[in-house]
Amino acid sequence: MATAPRPRTSTREPEELGRRLAAWLDTELPGAKVVGTAVPASNGMSSETLLFDIEHPDAPVRGCALRLAADPAAYTVFPRYDMARQHRVMSLVAAHTDLPVPRVLWLEEDPAPLGAPFFVMARAEGRVPPDVMPYTYEGNWLHAASDAERAHLQEASVSLLARLHDQFPAREAGFLLPDGPGSPLRRHVEAQRAYYAWVVDGLARSPLLERAFDRLEELWPADEGEPVLNWGDARIGNVVYRPDGFDPVAVLDWEMAACAPREVDLGWTVYLHRFFQDLTVGFGQVGLPDFLRREDIERRYAELTGHTPRDMEFHTLYAALRHGIVMLRIAYRQAYFGEVEVPADPDVLILHHAALDGMVQGTYW
Repeated sequence: MATAPRPRTSTREPEELGRRLAAWLDTELPGAKVVGTAVPASNGMSSETLLFDIEHPDAPVRGCALRLAADPAAYTVFPRYDMARQHRVMSLVAAHTDLPVPRVLWLEEDPAPLGAPFFVMARAEGRVPPDVMPYTYEGNWLHAASDAERAHLQEASVSLLARLHDQFPAREAGFLLPDGPGSPLRRHVEAQRAYYAWVVDGLARSPLLERAFDRLEELWPADEGEPVLNWGDARIGNVVYRPDGFDPVAVLDWEMAACAPREVDLGWTVYLHRFFQDLTVGFGQVGLPDFLRREDIERRYAELTGHTPRDMEFHTLYAALRHGIVMLRIAYRQAYFGEVEVPADPDVLILHHAALDGMVQGTYW
């Protein structure tokens, strides 16, 4: 990850998107001009983001961010992109909680204007812990912060999850349940099985990921817990923090929102930090070993909510498994674009295969 070229994220041209966006906006806000279009350096490998400003006396906001469904020509990470679903989730979170969710503006479900459905929201100004290179590496604002400042950011970030899970009415999250029989957790896992089957369709299967699915069944919680709204991609890399501080000003990326037990979100938060920390140690740096530790996250979450996280061996394994499926898909996409070659053992395409194997064997933690 530290030396390979960043995988291709799109085959679209930002300038052309900007021109088409301007034509579309004129139908929504006649006379409006689109200026300052830019693709953020952290533009993800799933849905795409375009930043721009609006010049118009009646503009609801000036600074905007557009979320566009993934380009089918870019060998998409996920099989389906439901922008209306994301727009609805963000609107509901804003209505029912005090989380700082960006104000959602327009939703366009017709693919004609930009080639895919999209929505526009107010842009949040601030700073985001980087993914490339990860914030656990030296040379970025979070790594350079003091222990007290990082502790403040950790506290504020765990509070986001606690407030989301406590404040959002669970009944309002039912529309996120996948079709099929069983509990919310069972449906969530079966949806991941279907996703894995889609990723490996016609390609080499992953023995490691399949062993992880088997291990999940052995660790299945006796009491799954009541479902809540899960943020989905619950990690600090999806939070905008104050430009001059460590408090959240925007919670982003609700693409993976779900109706599931609290621990599904917690497991993702715990493991995604460990993923970056393990990579950093593997490249010879110390990283941030005292930051976002599993025991600290679980303890503080329990203090804030009164709910003691349980079955976290299951849920951190599940997070690592889910992330592994995404990593395999991204690797196969790199192979599709000729950026890498597929080795004889497809498991090595999963960056954290050693950690995932340790979790399957029960030796990681």
